[in-house]
Amino acid sequence: MVTLFFLLVSGCAHKGPVSSGKGLSIRAPAMGYSIQAGAFSRIENAIGLTHSLESQGIDAFYFADSSGLFKVRFGNYATREEAASAAESLRSAGSIDVFAIVSPGDHAPAHRHPALRASIRDDLVRTARSFIGIPYQWGSSRPGDGLDCSGLVLAVYRLNGLSVPRTSRDQFSHGTPVVKNRLAKGDLVFFATGGMRRISHVGIYIGNNRFIHAPGTGKAICAESLSSDYFRGRFMGACTYLN
Repeated sequence: MVTLFFLLVSGCAHKGPVSSGKGLSIRAPAMGYSIQAGAFSRIENAIGLTHSLESQGIDAFYFADSSGLFKVRFGNYATREEAASAAESLRSAGSIDVFAIVSPGDHAPAHRHPALRASIRDDLVRTARSFIGIPYQWGSSRPGDGLDCSGLVLAVYRLNGLSVPRTSRDQFSHGTPVVKNRLAKGDLVFFATGGMRRISHVGIYIGNNRFIHAPGTGKAICAESLSSDYFRGRFMGACTYLN
């Protein structure tokens, strides 16, 4: 499965909850059009392009696709024309080279037949698992914002056609609260890892009391247990974008 990265910019294709017709309401807005750039054999090159875009205020992220190449994605545009115009401007400025436009229909079930949307929780888990072992480094200049871990959440959700906020604190405040013993696959779990009782870290719940997260800049993405001493003592709450 392809894994990806995006930028929170202009309007989304869908603004409200999406009902699956099977009791599942997807509350995260659906993705619009985004831009893909680069096809690197070395992850360092993808990291470099990501950092270059971030320095311009673009929340880009890199991923390994099914070919094993590392690519960068960003953007959330209402139309293909808006996405193409933004990409051409970046290419003219020398920020990117060859690019492709990713349409809403290229995403996973959120943009397909309603009967398929009930599988979105399993799709989110499969996507999160595809990141395990990949080192992530967004290079945030604001330590404590949890941008590495929230960037993983952003990537996993957007790969599945769903847009969520960028930072861990915003991801928590915009979701629907869930009590710990009612967690379901694809829900988000939050922690205070900065020495203060405020949210600074987030992971994606995958079932069996485990979650996947990006431990920190330069470290590999991995799965952990909510029952570990470290995370049990720092757990701050959970939320869902799928009701």
